[in-house]
Amino acid sequence: MEYKCSYCRREISTSEKICPYCGAENEHYNPEDAQREASKKVPKTIEELQDWYKAMNLPSENITRFFIGKNIDEAKAFGIYKDETTQDFIVYKNKADKTRAIRYQGKDEAHAVNELYLKLKEEIVNQKSHNTSRTTYQNPNSHKMDLGSKLIIFFIAFFGIGGMLVSIFTPRRGYYYYDDSYYYRQNDGWYMYDNGWHRTTPSDEFRRHYSDYYYSDYYDYDTGISNFEYSDYYTPPSSSSSSDWDSSDSWDSSDSWDSDFSDWDSDW
Repeated sequence: MEYKCSYCRREISTSEKICPYCGAENEHYNPEDAQREASKKVPKTIEELQDWYKAMNLPSENITRFFIGKNIDEAKAFGIYKDETTQDFIVYKNKADKTRAIRYQGKDEAHAVNELYLKLKEEIVNQKSHNTSRTTYQNPNSHKMDLGSKLIIFFIAFFGIGGMLVSIFTPRRGYYYYDDSYYYRQNDGWYMYDNGWHRTTPSDEFRRHYSDYYYSDYYDYDTGISNFEYSDYYTPPSSSSSSDWDSSDSWDSSDSWDSDFSDWDSDW
């Protein structure tokens, strides 16, 4: 929701604590709106990643083992920080034996932040998956269902199969590589990278065999292209898509985060 600033009279959102135009305090500031907006925003700085972490209602860093803006030397830790001597941004992982693997070191803060951001999203999915498995295991009577429950499951399965068939014949969101060019698919549109992202219509060959050219869900810095999430065309995945990670899928207080489920032996 938007209101006019009491001082400069320009429209500002209730998610902004300070007016971006004149710097006055926003009388209509709503912390819940600010949190909701932060959870949708792709972070580009360490500070923005910290805000996103809070907006997702994640447990403390000592529980998740993700240390944003800190150089931690303890075992089992992911982190990002800025080295004040070299001015490099460093993304690291301390393995179970305390050896450190450097994921990125350089001057590109946005890229460094994106590396840890993607890893944190991946870990949220991993933890939620273990929560689901644990809940199923702890319900020994889950196989006992009345007729109504069975009918509900039947209809869910029936329509779920229909949705699955649709998804099989629909290109998945993500990056594709074809004929020496990178493409991105989202919703019902294709985008091609050519010194920037542009909407395009791929060739018939590409569209017929798109699955053969699928590259990745996530941005790869080594490709030399820009991150599609930073383009004007990007729209966050809808919560109805089971194949996409939902940025609004914040952590619930009833969920349990167990860092022992994380892979602490690999380099990343």
